[in-house]
Amino acid sequence: MMKNNEIKSARKLRRPRLLILGCGDVGMRLLPLVRRQFRVFAVTSQSSRCAELRDAGAVPIVANLDQPAAIARLAGLAPYVVHLAPPPSEGPRDRRTRNLTAILPHGGTLVYISTTGVYGDCGGAWVDETRPVNPRNARAARRVDAEQVLRRWARRSGSRLSILRVPGIYARDRLPVERLNKGTPALRDEDDVYTNHIHADDLARIAALALFRAKACRIYHAVDDSELKMGQYFDAVADAFGLSRAPRLPRDELAQAVSPMLLSFMSESRRLRNNRIKEELGVRLRYLHVNQALARMTQPTEAS
Repeated sequence: MMKNNEIKSARKLRRPRLLILGCGDVGMRLLPLVRRQFRVFAVTSQSSRCAELRDAGAVPIVANLDQPAAIARLAGLAPYVVHLAPPPSEGPRDRRTRNLTAILPHGGTLVYISTTGVYGDCGGAWVDETRPVNPRNARAARRVDAEQVLRRWARRSGSRLSILRVPGIYARDRLPVERLNKGTPALRDEDDVYTNHIHADDLARIAALALFRAKACRIYHAVDDSELKMGQYFDAVADAFGLSRAPRLPRDELAQAVSPMLLSFMSESRRLRNNRIKEELGVRLRYLHVNQALARMTQPTEAS
């Protein structure tokens, strides 16, 4: 765990400092991309992860983001911040992000990882970053709250904020294999919804590029080129790993067979345009399409 005197010493270093808030799976993939350019500090709520973070090239800081007093010592630590911490699981507001604005730097650079769920149901339409938000559940509403709070912080502090709206993140260990093994049903094609995807490695690369290339108070869709309905995604995973495809049901029957949370994901349909990440950030996706990624994952040399 990083002590207060270590934080004070770190402030004296000339190397640019980067603070990663919520350094989970994506944060660990981000570390190799930024540790040469920055002195990286990674916040975790679990002291058991300190050795892992240190081995990955970061200075670990154990702090509970829900406790303002616990994070006060982070104030002014780093002019660059990547905010990966999810909102709390309850309530209409993201009080975690509200707490963080008290320690965020003035004149700094912050990349916030939000969600494409802020748009709600778009009826399968193509959506770009200018579409107004229309959250349909509390999870998405908390993300909208966080975005608004950070926009206000950026304006009053003269900071450069970029918001990455992220869809379903996948990787070799982040696939719906357990769901397929359980035989959880999916919607029949005529009732199905369009979903959007991004590989965890590509998301980490987008976040790294946004630190340097994103425009101020700019929104970016961190999505790949896939154009898949949810059931097609499940079928692609099943076929790639030799699993049984999910049974298909009409919407009224499926509503009786899955949890309310799962049903909510099956009630929003949209297709996200990703021109901005390519044209403004210069992103070249490693995994352009889910099917391409699955093909690589099934090769013996694929490690992610």
